[in-house]
Amino acid sequence: MSDNIKFGLAIPQGWRGGDFPLDEENDPVNQYEFSKSIATTADNLNFNSIYAYDHLIPHYKDDMQKNIFECFTLLSATAAITKKIKIGQIVVCNSYRNPSLLAKMLSTLDIISNGRVELGIGAGWYEQEYLAYGYDFQSDITRIMQLDESISIIKAMWTDNNNKHVSFQGKYYKVKDAICNPKPIQKPYPPIMVGGSGERYLLKVVAKHADRYNLFFGSPDEMKRKISLLKEYCNSIGRDYKKDIQYSVVLPCTIRESEDEVSKVLAQNKRNDKTIEQYTQYLVNGIAIGTPEKVMEGISKYVDIGVRHFVLHFIGLNDATLRLFDSKVIRMINK
Repeated sequence: MSDNIKFGLAIPQGWRGGDFPLDEENDPVNQYEFSKSIATTADNLNFNSIYAYDHLIPHYKDDMQKNIFECFTLLSATAAITKKIKIGQIVVCNSYRNPSLLAKMLSTLDIISNGRVELGIGAGWYEQEYLAYGYDFQSDITRIMQLDESISIIKAMWTDNNNKHVSFQGKYYKVKDAICNPKPIQKPYPPIMVGGSGERYLLKVVAKHADRYNLFFGSPDEMKRKISLLKEYCNSIGRDYKKDIQYSVVLPCTIRESEDEVSKVLAQNKRNDKTIEQYTQYLVNGIAIGTPEKVMEGISKYVDIGVRHFVLHFIGLNDATLRLFDSKVIRMINK
């Protein structure tokens, strides 16, 4: 289909379920060892990137007592044990860190990884998490406007020349004579991926700032609509929606050699209040659930509308899963 389709994966972390082996639940030391194993295996295969979610409590209410690793701590450890795979976030909650601090964190991580870091960032949405950890949960529009200012500050801190101080006075953020040393290795700065589903305001921030737009658990029809809107927004500010912005989607994925094996994985990981059919529908209607042939068919629907970057949230994940996906999907789609 194409020679430049890239595939990343969410590192096992405990955010959404199905990523840790069932026998490792609530054993944090073994869970981290498993995360390390997955990261190094992916690094040795043809995966392009590995990501952590920027969340502090699990997504499902009945998982609240389970473990979830913090995003940047986990990514820093991952950067130190891998060699070539890119390191990113799905996606940084802008509200949780001052943008000047975030610029410094990512710059340091780019050094640690020898130029492999990406910034994935969004406006934030998980109100329960905000309140639990003491963050103010502002309106959608306010959070998006804060995101716009944050990215402007981060770019400035990454690109100021000759150690010039960065100052910024906005409605929501202010920095005065800030310096970010060391600068990132990547020039002019690491790739910026903006994620979110909002159309009226969020996509305008994407058009203004993003190198890549990311849609979480979105169908091909949803992505097609987002790309159409981004075309309008990009045209209005003089950006090329095809050349200047890449398109990415986070997809739940269960891949096995047979449908019987797939059904077994889904039965083990579904919520108790859902049937397998309901669970499959929730997983973007099973578009990347099944045998390698079925997964390829689903991915091709995104490729046909311009998506060139995929982030897989594997359910029933193990080293064999990664090797199967590498040999039967990545290698085949890019041959």
